[in-house]
Amino acid sequence: MADIESTQPTTNGNTDPTIDDGDDAETNEIRLMKQRVAEMEMEANKLRELQAAAEQANAGDDTGSAMETDDDKAGADGRSVYVGNVDYSATPEEIQGHFQACGTINRVTILCDKFTGHPKGYAYVEFSEPEHIDAALALDNSLFRGRLIKVTAKRTNVPGFNRGRGRGRSGYRGGYRGYAGYSPYRGARGRGRGRGF
Repeated sequence: MADIESTQPTTNGNTDPTIDDGDDAETNEIRLMKQRVAEMEMEANKLRELQAAAEQANAGDDTGSAMETDDDKAGADGRSVYVGNVDYSATPEEIQGHFQACGTINRVTILCDKFTGHPKGYAYVEFSEPEHIDAALALDNSLFRGRLIKVTAKRTNVPGFNRGRGRGRSGYRGGYRGYAGYSPYRGARGRGRGRGF
């Protein structure tokens, strides 16, 4: 019983509040975390300011916007030609040189396969004016790098326009189809173990 009394702490009025080393480490850790949070908030404010400045710069410059409207795309398609059977090693500069006599060229686009990165063998040439297309169409079946190229006016794809491919002969679109004909799994007589169906 004397041992129990000696192990219990005495409660005197003059006890000194001491901080354990564990408590000191926790306060340092909390202080470091607060500093990190403050640094992150400062970086976030800087990013917001930069983003606002970039948005103001884009709003002031209408020609530099990356997004094209449907009217812009239709206008570009109206000034463009499709060039087929292009040599795979041809560069846009060579194609531009071939069509230079037709008029001022805005852009030459050689399409490449998205998986391999190799050219597909055709290109688009966009002119500054739609009147230049007639001169470019005159270069149909002309010789470019040892090949006869095909030059036609660029067509515009209409979204949602379906030519009906892939539906079979009847063009049937779902619903109950009725009896589907012979199936080896339905009504197979003599295949089970005496089931009789």
